[in-house]
Amino acid sequence: MPIVTLRNVKKDYQLGDVTVPAVRGIDLDIEAGDFISIAGPSGSGKTTILNLIGCIDTPTEGAVAIESAETSTLDDRALTDLRHRHIGFIFQSFNLVPVLDVYENIEFPLLLGYERLSKEERHARIEELIGEVGLADHTRHRPNELSGGQRQRVAIARALVTHPKIVLADEPTANLDSATGQQIIELMKRINAERDSTFIFSTHDPEIVGIANHVVRLHDGLITENSRV
Repeated sequence: MPIVTLRNVKKDYQLGDVTVPAVRGIDLDIEAGDFISIAGPSGSGKTTILNLIGCIDTPTEGAVAIESAETSTLDDRALTDLRHRHIGFIFQSFNLVPVLDVYENIEFPLLLGYERLSKEERHARIEELIGEVGLADHTRHRPNELSGGQRQRVAIARALVTHPKIVLADEPTANLDSATGQQIIELMKRINAERDSTFIFSTHDPEIVGIANHVVRLHDGLITENSRV
């Protein structure tokens, strides 16, 4: 059973009186443990698909299911619960809280969520992730004291701290130089292998496409390639 399924999914947006089709009817299965690249030019529907999988948006037509739960049948509370329990987000702009240090940014989702951990359990989980992403010497630094690559490492740790089964990454290397971007890709690939988390990327980056085990290419809201390595 795939961890994510999309069936005949369409998504339209209204711009005034104009209907803009972002996704035009796609079918897609994503398996647990996939490292999948959703690639295509700007406006092809990449981010829309991530938003649909991430329960940030709902389809105009068709069905999106996360672990067999069809998102359009869930109320706001259930969608929030599904997002928090099963999905982590990594953004190209990092989206860190500027007044919080590395440790506090990673801890933040645990303070908002439903999982009840003791302070000791939270500390152990955060310290483990800080070590995994190579920031043990920067625990008390704030985002403005970090490089772009370091900030993205914080964002990766924050996405993983709730132990999500699915990690959504929207152009995660877009604001990084090529060498730093390569390091971030290798870090995410290692975490994918070690934790068996499912990583789903929207990307223009050929390095991510090249290392993915599942490649989906989009053009004008339609899938033009769906292949596994």
